[in-house]
Amino acid sequence: MKIKDILPVLEEMAPLAYAEDFDNVGLLVGDASADATGILVCHDALENVIDEAVAKKCNLVVCFHPILFSGLKKITGKNYVERALIKAIKNDVAIYAVHTALDNHKQGVNKIFCDALGLVNTRVLVPKENFIRKLVTYTIPENHEQLRNALFDAGAGSIGNYYNCSFNSQGIGTYQGNEDSDPVVGNRGEFTETKEIKIEVTFEKHLESKILKALFSSHVYEEVAYEIYTLNNTHQNIGLGMAGELQEPMEEAAFLAFVRDKMDAQGIRHSALTGKKVNKVAVLGGSGSFAIKSAIAAGADAFLTADLKYHQYYEAEGKLLLADIGHFESERYTKNYIVGYLTKKIPNFAIILSEENTNPVKYL
Repeated sequence: MKIKDILPVLEEMAPLAYAEDFDNVGLLVGDASADATGILVCHDALENVIDEAVAKKCNLVVCFHPILFSGLKKITGKNYVERALIKAIKNDVAIYAVHTALDNHKQGVNKIFCDALGLVNTRVLVPKENFIRKLVTYTIPENHEQLRNALFDAGAGSIGNYYNCSFNSQGIGTYQGNEDSDPVVGNRGEFTETKEIKIEVTFEKHLESKILKALFSSHVYEEVAYEIYTLNNTHQNIGLGMAGELQEPMEEAAFLAFVRDKMDAQGIRHSALTGKKVNKVAVLGGSGSFAIKSAIAAGADAFLTADLKYHQYYEAEGKLLLADIGHFESERYTKNYIVGYLTKKIPNFAIILSEENTNPVKYL
């Protein structure tokens, strides 16, 4: 098996198109055409993790955080990033990062967070915007079913829990071809009116090239008439954070102790207690201060995230309990999920959970 054979499995788990624009995901280091000897899954691809990969004969490291995040002009080993990259390159170890591609997936980081707390009735907290597009095209009735099915097969028409969604309407199309035209209906040079079916389907923007390929290969017209629009609709199944409900409401102090135990948090910083029981909980693994207002708008009684600054605790406004449980702690089960996913998809292959704890934050 080549490393390039593993990449589609990783992209199925965490589609690269789901990642935020600022992020750096996918294959960061290494030769995709190399034979894969084993996969080591970690949180951060630091030097000690690369050493572990070499010792365990794994030449692909799948990490959550990208070790290579911003641009480098020199690689001289002057900091931890450059040293890790040099060691990986010297030892022919490839590095692949998932980060916000998995953050935004409905089964990803925040669903894992919710599951660790036993939350039910979960939904995305901050749905992804500008991600849904709409295709409108026209064809003759004899071609419309074949064309529509080809678009479905390419991934168009998926809305929430529904598939093969489209809107179809009948009308009259007109055209007049020049002397070089070869119309399916009518004759060149003649004004033609014909019955047509208008097909409308939505799709996720990263599928556009695949959708257009299906459109052109399955359409019978010499010149295919189509329009693509970017919709303002948010994507209800893709986005950052999640909100769910506890199976039983809890007093705030008991809830914080519960979270500390479930997430193995060494300390929790939180806003003033509201005096209300906690039932609905919003979570966002990693740095989530930007979603405080979204958590309030969702009616959450508590919002669990990390990396909160002093003044951001005021934003709770007494409307919810705001808690910083630690960056690493909020994402701690992610690598276990990745190992489980890859083991199911690539059985009988060495997929190893890193034993290195890469949390840089220590507690007294």
